[in-house]
Amino acid sequence: QVQLEESGGGLVQTGGSLRLSCTASRRTADDYFMGWFRQAPGKEREFVAGLNYIGDWRYLSDSVNGRFTISDDNAKNTLYLEMYNLKPEDTAVYYCAASRSKTIMMGNVNYWGQGTQVTVSS
Repeated sequence: QVQLEESGGGLVQTGGSLRLSCTASRRTADDYFMGWFRQAPGKEREFVAGLNYIGDWRYLSDSVNGRFTISDDNAKNTLYLEMYNLKPEDTAVYYCAASRSKTIMMGNVNYWGQGTQVTVSS
């Protein structure tokens, strides 16, 4: 079992920045793909960023590429999502996720965090 806990969400103005953190209850570096999803009201959950701890795979969706950065700190079992130049359309609940497969991109997730709200005001 892996528990994931997100933090760092909040209210920010357009053009602002936030950093989300996701701390895992145990080391996931050896066997998990990690990622961030988001879900806006009335929309489906969307995969926005992912990586594996080996470092040979990293992904950012087209909608956030160039504005968001995904990174990790293995010593702290923590995953980060740094978000810059935020737009109102980035408003959503952001979820941390862990998967044993690269198909995390398609929603194949073994563990979810509880989510953290990000609201971008115009």
